[in-house]
Amino acid sequence: MPKKNEQSERVLMTVAIENYILLFFVSAVLGWIMEVTCKLFEFHRFINRGFLIGPYCPIYGVGAVVIIATLTRYADSPVIVFIMAILICGTLEYLTSYAMEKLFHARWWDYSQRRWNINGRICAVTLIPFGILGLVMIYLVKPFLFRLFAQIPQPWMNGVCAVLVAVFLTDTVISTTILGKIRHTAELASGDSTEAITHIVREKLQARPLVRRTLRAFPYAQVYNKRLLDRIKRTRAEIKEELQQKREDLRSDVEQWEQRMRILKEKKTGK
Repeated sequence: MPKKNEQSERVLMTVAIENYILLFFVSAVLGWIMEVTCKLFEFHRFINRGFLIGPYCPIYGVGAVVIIATLTRYADSPVIVFIMAILICGTLEYLTSYAMEKLFHARWWDYSQRRWNINGRICAVTLIPFGILGLVMIYLVKPFLFRLFAQIPQPWMNGVCAVLVAVFLTDTVISTTILGKIRHTAELASGDSTEAITHIVREKLQARPLVRRTLRAFPYAQVYNKRLLDRIKRTRAEIKEELQQKREDLRSDVEQWEQRMRILKEKKTGK
């Protein structure tokens, strides 16, 4: 009996993991479709969105998995689901932006020009739809997809998940190499501003289809040279220090002038 129970538990765990794997890919593809549709209306042309080559945006897949894994228990309260979905997706988007910038020296999206943004990485305009998507995931997508997954024979489920994971990992390796190429080209660029460096990188890598695809996927991306930024920071620090010294010198001159005026006034009064 114990062995049968252990075997049943392993089967159930495998099924649960594979359900989440399929959920990840379905959500990533739906997210990619949504992103492509939005950019189609904005630029009137097809743009293959996302860091990866394939038609999926992993951030949506991760968000869907985390939301369903953590918020299903709160399904009785749509308000909690809505708020928590905003917090989860906002945190995920912020951390993704931060990590991708630090790893590859590029600001891939920037909401600085929009109201109620945090460091340009997230803003209310995108967070509220994420809350709505959280509700859709909990009350519509999860029940539908998990019923659909349950109808897939287990051998097929195993094979499909294995193939999808293999394709995803391969894509991740290739795409990471491409992002590394973009960073390397930016580090060698001699532009005197982020805009100039971004232009140089786009021009130099136009002949490489996969790299060109990544750059086109993020039309507003700003690539920067870390050496340039460090130099700018040093210059700003020097200017700040110089201004501070001038303020202190000016304050000292004013105090000396005031002191001289008091002495003169005292002398005149004494006379």
